[in-house]
Amino acid sequence: MSVLRLKLPTDPRWVNIVEKNIEEILTDHAWCEQKAATNAITIITNNSEHQDLVQDLLALAKEEIDHFEQVHNIIIKRGLKLGRERKDDYVNELYLYMKKNGDRSRVSSLVERLLFSAMIEARSCERFKVLSENIQDEELSIFYRDLMESEAGHYTTFITYARKYGVGIDVEKRWREWIEFEASIIENYGKNETIHG
Repeated sequence: MSVLRLKLPTDPRWVNIVEKNIEEILTDHAWCEQKAATNAITIITNNSEHQDLVQDLLALAKEEIDHFEQVHNIIIKRGLKLGRERKDDYVNELYLYMKKNGDRSRVSSLVERLLFSAMIEARSCERFKVLSENIQDEELSIFYRDLMESEAGHYTTFITYARKYGVGIDVEKRWREWIEFEASIIENYGKNETIHG
């Protein structure tokens, strides 16, 4: 996944943990999709003057809700239950990093939120790839391969808008800092049956 520029790949043995509790990974994944849709709506709400961004993030939010529905349908089909929303420690660490590093200007806040979003999509995309290539469940292997391509598109959308609207900000330098920070925390994850866990 060199296109995503992530420094630390997920150990494929993480899938062995996932396979022991499919209900948990599916529940966690469903809520990840819901939160991704909510995040896109939040960006729209705070930056409604950018018509192209609004249109693209509306489409992205719809796609994330569609993914939520797809995961929920798999849960129902398998006779499982959608559990309560899960806390995502990985995303929370990224969120705190974002809050700490914005300079409170609107432009900086937008760029930080877009890079935060891109980072989550990049890691999700990488995790879906690992799942698609290593999970024994054929239905889920195909499902995660399809989703991987979608997440890669979302990552590109966020990065593109950070570059477009990050006037006066060295977005490439900032993205490198995000990648370094993510590498420093991701080594603590990959031990639980959750998308980022």
